[in-house]
Amino acid sequence: MTEQGKRTYTPDFLTELFRNPLDAGYVDAAARRADSGPATGWRRSVPRAVSLLTLVVLGLLLSVAYRQTMAAEPSRSNARAGLVEQIKQREAENAALTARADGLRAEVARQRDAALSGSAAANLRNLEAATGLGRVRGDGLVVRVADAPVTSDAVTGAGGTNLGRVLDRDLQDIANALWSAGAEAIAINGQRLTAMSTIRAAGGAILVDFKPVIGPYEVSAIGPGQLERRFRDSAAARLMESVSEEYGTSFEFRGVDDLTLPAATEPRLRYATPSPRPTAPASSGSSAGTGGSPSPHGGGR
Repeated sequence: MTEQGKRTYTPDFLTELFRNPLDAGYVDAAARRADSGPATGWRRSVPRAVSLLTLVVLGLLLSVAYRQTMAAEPSRSNARAGLVEQIKQREAENAALTARADGLRAEVARQRDAALSGSAAANLRNLEAATGLGRVRGDGLVVRVADAPVTSDAVTGAGGTNLGRVLDRDLQDIANALWSAGAEAIAINGQRLTAMSTIRAAGGAILVDFKPVIGPYEVSAIGPGQLERRFRDSAAARLMESVSEEYGTSFEFRGVDDLTLPAATEPRLRYATPSPRPTAPASSGSSAGTGGSPSPHGGGR
């Protein structure tokens, strides 16, 4: 806009905002408060009474919630203690049954060797060692991996995502690398691997043949003298070393003399049987000839 040769500009929004930061309504309210003076009488006591009553109600609610929480704590503690006791009892029963199964398996092996000839028994033991159903002993390699330490927040104390955690596929890669390096028998935390073994994750646990294993994880292998060198040069070993350097995962391996690996649990095999041959339906009289070739529907004689 031009007036008498001079150019003027309308103030923009930011300039007006910084020049008059207080809203006009607040200015009017402050002016009325200044004119009426400080609150006295009931106008002063009622807000204070409402605030005090609110604080009392909040305190009462917090105290009731605290008492209810403390009253329910013994029952939760008892339930937790009961579950822990049941887990320990089941673990003891499982260990006793495992020991009994090992004893029965050894007795069966003795009776079998007594019934078979020397060559047949030796051949059977070699097959059991190759398939993982027999205990083996020899020189080999032990690979040990463990989760990285969990770092917690300095303010909240909550733990963050642990990128250095050992996964099921890490154990799979290590086992496959050992097989490729010439291993003849492998066990993970005492669980012998066979041709039907599985290494998988279920929630936050790692299962080997549907049995949970807890870290640190030890992968033991029996094989030739070049097993350690071949495993060191494998892609799985290089990958685990890089993960260890970047995320703090513990990874180490060493050669071991006179290593013993237990036998695997005998698998429950299921065999397929051929279905019975379906019978041909009864044919009509016209299709059954007295001579010549039989009917294509099986009605001829």
